[in-house]
Amino acid sequence: MATKQSSGGVQSVERAFHLLEVIAAADGEISLSALSQSVDLPLPTIHRLLRTLVTPGYVRQLPNRAYVLGPRLIWLGESATRQLGPTGRPVLQRLADELGESANMAALDGQMIVYVGQVQSSRSMRMFTEVGRRAYPHATGVGKAILAGMPDSEVEKIVRATGMPQPTPKSAATFDELLKRLEVVREQGYAIDEEEQELGVRCYSMAVPGEHSRIAISVSGPSSRVDTAFGERAVPLLRDAAAQLSREMGLEQSVNA
Repeated sequence: MATKQSSGGVQSVERAFHLLEVIAAADGEISLSALSQSVDLPLPTIHRLLRTLVTPGYVRQLPNRAYVLGPRLIWLGESATRQLGPTGRPVLQRLADELGESANMAALDGQMIVYVGQVQSSRSMRMFTEVGRRAYPHATGVGKAILAGMPDSEVEKIVRATGMPQPTPKSAATFDELLKRLEVVREQGYAIDEEEQELGVRCYSMAVPGEHSRIAISVSGPSSRVDTAFGERAVPLLRDAAAQLSREMGLEQSVNA
């Protein structure tokens, strides 16, 4: 029978999710012995939790007895991603209303950025990004905002998998160049797409806080309007919006943990 922790959570459920996170962090497969070293649980408890996760397909055991994440999680992840847009729309609408430019939400899906929400500017000349469109993270403001929250080793794995094509001549062409740009993002707390995805379009972006959020929001428009003065107004609003989304999505807990 599951026991409850003082925080009000069900202990066995929390332990099961912790096992899933450890398996995910292994970036491949992980042995039972490695799992036991990563979590402070008795081996029989780990066995029991893994059996519970294997049966419905959330975890899969390989022929070599190692464990990997199961295919059932793909469906859950896709469903969660689809819900990001409707959840974030009120926040995006406020950004678009206050700044007069298009507001976007995107998530890292595998190694690519996928746009999950947008509220368009009411202006005739505006930035339009189709929801569901995929883009390379190294060449987008939202992508750089997300990558900046990762260790360089994880960033390298992503760009090795995707390559580094240049949508425009202003896109980063090498890994070293990308790292320099990400260091700037880390220092200032936000990213700028300086016509790296589309010539004539500039974008200010900020990651939604949360240890594993992999979500970012942005405001974008023609470079003639989205300039330094625009950025000075946009950054505080983006910061407030990102913090609000973190709270509403329950990601704030992982920041404060």
